[in-house]
Amino acid sequence: MDQSVILERLSHIPVEPNPVLLEHAQKRAESVQNRIADRITAFAGSMWFVYIHIIWFSCWIGFGVEKYPYGLLTMIVSLEAIFLSTFVMISQNRADAKRQAVADQQWRTVKEEDRQNQELLDLSHQILDLTTAIHAVTAPAPAER
Repeated sequence: MDQSVILERLSHIPVEPNPVLLEHAQKRAESVQNRIADRITAFAGSMWFVYIHIIWFSCWIGFGVEKYPYGLLTMIVSLEAIFLSTFVMISQNRADAKRQAVADQQWRTVKEEDRQNQELLDLSHQILDLTTAIHAVTAPAPAER
């Protein structure tokens, strides 16, 4: 599906990034190690990564770089899997940090809303007390009825 068609279908959804996630991304981008890990995980999670490996394995086997059972290829792929699993864990940690940043912001928002609700309840009680006092002062005495 064409990207413009997708964007058109989603045009009614506001695309405003969460400020907490923007701040988190800026802090994360300050570290060279994080930027490198982000690039590697972005590439390793792409279809280009899959295509390159299909071509690489096909050429390795097709050109006869080594004989079956492909010990060197197996070792290379095993080492790659070790490193990629580490990058997957780094990616999961990054996602956890994002979720934690959003959860912290939501918790602060909930606490602020709770404080505001308590203020509104206090004001409502004060208004009720004042209204009751006004009615008590302005109400006709029982003998006048």
